Amino acid sequence: MPPKTRITEEKIVDAAIEVVRKGGFEQINARTVADQLDCSTQPVMYHFSTIDNLKKAVYQRADQLHSEYLMTPSPDLDPILAIGIRYIRFAVEEPQLFRFLFQSGYAEEHDLAEMVNSEELLPVLSAMREASGLSMRRTRNVFITVALFAHGYASIIANNHLEFDESLIAEHLERAWNGAVYAAAQEGKDESDHP
Repeated sequence: MPPKTRITEEKIVDAAIEVVRKGGFEQINARTVADQLDCSTQPVMYHFSTIDNLKKAVYQRADQLHSEYLMTPSPDLDPILAIGIRYIRFAVEEPQLFRFLFQSGYAEEHDLAEMVNSEELLPVLSAMREASGLSMRRTRNVFITVALFAHGYASIIANNHLEFDESLIAEHLERAWNGAVYAAAQEGKDESDHP
């Protein structure tokens, strides 16, 4: 008789990711994950004492997948706008994972200040700062404008209320970027005019 396949924590999380992809994060429970693994619920409950603990682990894995997706190079796009486009593409290609990450309440950051000051965002902010020539404080303000713009598009698309038109979205993202950089630069001029 062949040895039984060992059901690891990683396999359970990967199976739960598939459950989310198929039906949404609300479908994560011991039975649906066990069915995805073709096993009993015992290994799921052995590794995760509560379904909330499982959902938190699945959220972390979804966040990792999202980050990897965002950082995949897009040679056909301007580097600054590429992250915004990939953010929106993720919502198109992985709508259930997008909803889990940004519309479920499982995010660790609870406000814009936490997000914009997170260490994970520093490489993006540094690239934006270099491209814009602004201070880091002003670059953070530009990022917030562009991020909220991209998030709005992505949310509408993920909830099936808008079709993905990449060229139109890229044009709008570029306008948001240019407008935010211009406003931040004007703010800097206004500050330098006053003692």
